[in-house]
Amino acid sequence: MVNPSTRAQPPLSFVPPALNPWVLALVRLVLPYWMRWREQIQEVDVVNADGLVHLLKAFNAGETRFLLAFRHPSPLDSFCLAHLMWYAVPQRARELGIDLKRPVHSHFIYDRGIPLWAGSSVGWVYSRLGGTPIQRGKVDRQGLRSARDLFANGQLPLAAAPEGGNNGHTEIVSPLEPGVAQMGFWCVEDMQSQGRAERVAIAPLGISYRYLTPPWAELDRWLHRLEQENGLTSSDAIYPLGNTSEAAVEYRYHRLYTLGEHLLTLMEGYYNRVYGAGLAVADAARPAQTLSDGGTDRFASRLEALMNAALQVAETYFQLPAKGSAIDRCRRIEQAGWDRIFRQDLAADQPLSDVARGLADREAEEASLRMWHMRLVESFVAVTGQYVRQRPSAERFAETVMILRDTVCLIQGKSPFPRPKLGPQRAVLTVGEPISVSDRWPDYKANRKQAVAQLTADLQAALEAMIPPPPSV
Repeated sequence: MVNPSTRAQPPLSFVPPALNPWVLALVRLVLPYWMRWREQIQEVDVVNADGLVHLLKAFNAGETRFLLAFRHPSPLDSFCLAHLMWYAVPQRARELGIDLKRPVHSHFIYDRGIPLWAGSSVGWVYSRLGGTPIQRGKVDRQGLRSARDLFANGQLPLAAAPEGGNNGHTEIVSPLEPGVAQMGFWCVEDMQSQGRAERVAIAPLGISYRYLTPPWAELDRWLHRLEQENGLTSSDAIYPLGNTSEAAVEYRYHRLYTLGEHLLTLMEGYYNRVYGAGLAVADAARPAQTLSDGGTDRFASRLEALMNAALQVAETYFQLPAKGSAIDRCRRIEQAGWDRIFRQDLAADQPLSDVARGLADREAEEASLRMWHMRLVESFVAVTGQYVRQRPSAERFAETVMILRDTVCLIQGKSPFPRPKLGPQRAVLTVGEPISVSDRWPDYKANRKQAVAQLTADLQAALEAMIPPPPSV
């Protein structure tokens, strides 16, 4: 996500969920055309829709409260989730002779930062679709209260992405944040405090994407374009565009690796020169044609060191501790930046003098500049260095090329959104077996931290188990 704010602004306001049936009906009507023509999602396959139908039946009967915990590999996930709830599940319910309460829909949790880069109109629509926002980098008490209330008392189930943000990888699940598990136990607590008998569950939902026709030619064009933007030369004419021979695929990987290593070396030099990071770059020149596991391991260790250096630049400016995972550190930096851009002292009843306002704008500009380092790291949190080498499918090539494209955009000061479409895709949604939170309540009472960690780990394993095997090249 790119934060375009370079001027100090009033504090971010909470946008309460305000489900509007007319907005819901209109967006539902437009969705299939938008997915097909704008997003190029031509097919949506649902595995085990029956499981979600029966969960909704139990929810409507007042027997179960549940949260739909969905994978978040792409910005397209929200469209696929809507298709699941609005079209696939009602159709399957009719086939099973089950009458579900209308509308078949869910509340959902979204990042409060989305309207900042996608536009205020998106926040308006999300609110009217029953979405509730959360600020990810702090204890957002108002956001948490809203989500907790919807989980326990809403007329619809709740959906959330336990990964926190999309990671750009269909076949890698990022480490889950503990918030979804914690909300599950809060819901059990609310049921007991209200004397209610509903069981509480978390339903994992896998989401993955496959190209209907592997877009090799388009990938070759993007590789050539990125090479040109980086001042690299390549003999892309050796093989015709889109060639899928074993030699062509190997050469394509060589170009991809060379491009990634070039960018890595450039960024290492930048952080060494500008910030004195002390990153080791001496062994960077290793021919991609002779890559081994050791070569990709070195690439991964260099990338990790680069991300740490980038985060330290932002943490030093904001005076933050360098603790936790890369995602934890990104969230902390994001919130620190927001606190300097969206300021309490700029509320409507607290006007600033012209000079004070000028200094506030300067502080906001500085914060935005430091947050750039964090945005760079966000693009790479799921990159392993071996993802394409292990399985050189069109999907893995495409995901990695688009991450490199995003990085080039960020370096050039451009927004990486919207991403280009490489070709028509099929989405595969897999409804997993619900995980009972109610059954784990005694464990939670005995050791809250351990129970939340165990539920998070089990949810992670469930989502990883639903990653479909990639197609052959």
